[in-house]
Amino acid sequence: MPEGPAGITPASGRRVLPWLELAGLLAGFVVFSRLHDALGTDAAAAAAHAGTIRSIEATLHLDIEPAVNRWLAGDAALVQAAVLVYRLYYVPLGGVLLWVLFRHRALYPRVRWALIVTALLALLVFWLLPVSPPRFAVPGIVDVVADHDVLGNTGSRDLADGRNHFSALPSLHVGWSLLAAWAAWRALRVHGSRVAGLVWLFPLVMIGVVIGTGNHYLLDVAAAVVLVALAVAAASALEGDVVRRRRPQSPGRPRTGGDDDGSGGRRRR
Repeated sequence: MPEGPAGITPASGRRVLPWLELAGLLAGFVVFSRLHDALGTDAAAAAAHAGTIRSIEATLHLDIEPAVNRWLAGDAALVQAAVLVYRLYYVPLGGVLLWVLFRHRALYPRVRWALIVTALLALLVFWLLPVSPPRFAVPGIVDVVADHDVLGNTGSRDLADGRNHFSALPSLHVGWSLLAAWAAWRALRVHGSRVAGLVWLFPLVMIGVVIGTGNHYLLDVAAAVVLVALAVAAASALEGDVVRRRRPQSPGRPRTGGDDDGSGGRRRR
């Protein structure tokens, strides 16, 4: 079997690459978490931006957070289910990423780029627009996760724990669940699966959870949808550019310097 650089055969390269991608994902998660927590320092700005969001929602009659929070907090069974979904959302997200990485390799580059662009755009918004969540900014909101956390963790109330508590906009719980649903939908659709559409239940449930637990405003959810749509579009464009660059040139159309106009066409002489 022919060998590549450093004696790596094509077969071994195919085996190693997914594990390198996985290592990159884990490293990226650590870097993202550190940057995210480093941005949550301006409590005054976060409170002011939360007030603006509340005013906009009240004007548009979209201020549903108190009503949804009361409804959820009044049902013990729903509370436990909501806390589990909120705390363990990364399990289906990680499962979908691993499934796509190891079983749908052709789709993975686009998913990876969408993940990266989502993270970068979210960090930019967190830096420019820190927002205090409803559990801090809206009177009467019950902090459902802190009150009923299955792990007994009340850290969501501790503003001095070094974490970023002012990253309500956009809701990345919704954003990550949307990305997971999109990736799963794309993979299942290739095989004509009849259950492909069911994956969108994950972000729909997450929307109800983040609002009901007092962690996000409705506008945070809308911002997450816009952000993920931009990220998917950017990922598609980036992947298309990479494919064009790697595509071998047809031997029947030799290129000569100076004839290309920079847009893929030929200059007239």
